[in-house]
Amino acid sequence: MLGAGLIKIRGDQCWRDLTCMDFHYETQPVPNPMAYFLHHSPWWVHRFETLSNHFLELVVPFFVFLGRRMCVLHGALQILFQVVLIVSGNLSFLNWLTIVPSVACFDDATLGFLFPSGPGSLKDQVRKMQKEGAREARPVLTYGCMMRQAANLALGVLVAWLSIPVVLNLLSPKQVMNSSFNPLRIVNTYGAFGSITKERTEVILQGTASPNASAPDAVWEDYEFKCKPGDLRRRPCLISPYHHRLDWLMWFAAFQTYEHNEWVIHLAGKLLANDAEVQSLLALNPFADRAPPRWVRAEHYRYKFSRPGGLHAADGKWWIRKRIGPYFPPLSLRDLKGYFRSREWPYPEPEKRAQK
Repeated sequence: MLGAGLIKIRGDQCWRDLTCMDFHYETQPVPNPMAYFLHHSPWWVHRFETLSNHFLELVVPFFVFLGRRMCVLHGALQILFQVVLIVSGNLSFLNWLTIVPSVACFDDATLGFLFPSGPGSLKDQVRKMQKEGAREARPVLTYGCMMRQAANLALGVLVAWLSIPVVLNLLSPKQVMNSSFNPLRIVNTYGAFGSITKERTEVILQGTASPNASAPDAVWEDYEFKCKPGDLRRRPCLISPYHHRLDWLMWFAAFQTYEHNEWVIHLAGKLLANDAEVQSLLALNPFADRAPPRWVRAEHYRYKFSRPGGLHAADGKWWIRKRIGPYFPPLSLRDLKGYFRSREWPYPEPEKRAQK
């Protein structure tokens, strides 16, 4: 958590001038329905959100070392923080996992109110077992017990040793995030959203059955992914803690060109063959019940949330978009034969449909 806070303060200027939340809900990898409404919150709400984020990531982690009550407060604040993140976006299982270590901040005295305390109750039975254990003589250490303690000590020393470069990275002004400094990958650095994109761009894949991709009457049909924005009228999805990895990769691909993301061309080849495995990753393949497309292209768009109560929202649109230009030109399966061969990729074979 501290690493995530430090990478923000050292990263994008918007974290320091408290404006990052003006953009985050709209430009995050996979927005959910709540993000649509949170994005349109007043400016002062976004300032409070950004300031609260700094407090929770840079200050609250030290509460663990300030005694029992502050440790309990740390656990409560961190769990609340993660729940807010879960509600406001589809960040996969990350926030759910972050809740787990925070549960350790709550001792028996803190959680005792959850259990009945009358005679014969679970709490009463536990007290009796603790008293009986206290009266018994200290057990003699066996060989197995000593070996276990030695293993625990060795593991502790190993983790401490491997943590040295991680701690130095936290203290460095050139902090890197989401990296590992050893092949064991037991201790790693973490940091998220060190920089915030100020506008959302999307790569929209399209196919056509037209023999001539340049013909004015060629009808291009959009492929729809399971969660990433595409159809302007489709409500943002709600999938946390599930993770659609391909949708996330398409979000990253929109930042760069297809030359930096050759796997997008590989995906286009699979679509040209109506590959069954790729179809399972999509929400809509317009060519699912017919012959594969003759051409596939990718268009680059700028997406923005529609304004609640505005004309686009009244028309049922969650998004509005404006074309930036082509992401990659129309491609046929024949065009990609040499491309696949040069990279030693299996050449996709078109789906053979039964003749009626």
